[in-house]
Amino acid sequence: MTQPLALGIDIGGTNTAYGIVNRRGDILHKGSMPTTGHATVQEYIEALKGELLPLIDRFGRDEIEGVGVGAPNGNYYTGEILFAPNLPWKGAAIPLVKMLNEALGLPCKLTNDANAAALGEMMYGAARGMKDFVVVTLGTGVGSGFVANGQLIYGHDGFAGEFGHMISVRDGRKCGCGRKGCLEAYCSATGIVATAEEWLTEDNSPSLLRGKEGKLTARDLHEAALRGDVMALQIFEYTGKILGQTLADMVVVTSPQTIVFFGGLAHAGDILFRHVRYYMEESMLNIFKDKVAFLQSALPDADAAILGASALVW
Repeated sequence: MTQPLALGIDIGGTNTAYGIVNRRGDILHKGSMPTTGHATVQEYIEALKGELLPLIDRFGRDEIEGVGVGAPNGNYYTGEILFAPNLPWKGAAIPLVKMLNEALGLPCKLTNDANAAALGEMMYGAARGMKDFVVVTLGTGVGSGFVANGQLIYGHDGFAGEFGHMISVRDGRKCGCGRKGCLEAYCSATGIVATAEEWLTEDNSPSLLRGKEGKLTARDLHEAALRGDVMALQIFEYTGKILGQTLADMVVVTSPQTIVFFGGLAHAGDILFRHVRYYMEESMLNIFKDKVAFLQSALPDADAAILGASALVW
């Protein structure tokens, strides 16, 4: 008997990645196409169909158990993408599952991209065998997926687990969601760059970051910190303090065994996470102290989104 397969699709703001995955997490084929450049979502689905139908025929329609999709603001219960600010199509609700079911003729499931990452870690990655953990993605934004008692937490409306939109700094910096002080506004790659831009304006001390105002990236900050730049190191401590204190608040809700970190900013390693750990433990309720492990994602960056989406099928 041949091994069952899943088709995993990750819809990002710029590109859509897809792959055929077996139950062990081996990607047998992968590809991508632009998410942008399609005037309507219907045109996008037609383009995606053109990419995927030859793949489905090649691997055998009967061998593919289903399609899993990770997308910003994807709702597991309704199969809709709701108010996704980073996707090019306007409209409150995009009935993605219905459209893909009709286009591909295969059963389809949808969740948001961070929940897909949590499923991928549980199925193939660092959280295999764990029943209580949180995945925190530190990328352009801050995403999260919460697993408790072996179940991904969706909440009554499908949107549970928005850790990036916990208020970390009261009346703080405006977030892309429209509120003030969200964790995402400080501890994403975008947020840490915003901190650096503010500090460069307010502080005249010498720094390797000077001259890059308006063009700074999180990578620039990391490289400056590795070279011992005082301001860059202080920015990482400031960011780690906010993240650590907010994690301490989060731990009391689900009591995770582990927090798995993923995304570009997570690659900063000890420059960031020694501060995250220190301030989390300093702020932690006593009964939770020294109980929560930190792990880096075990999924390869380039494949994690496809693997996470495919895990929905299983």
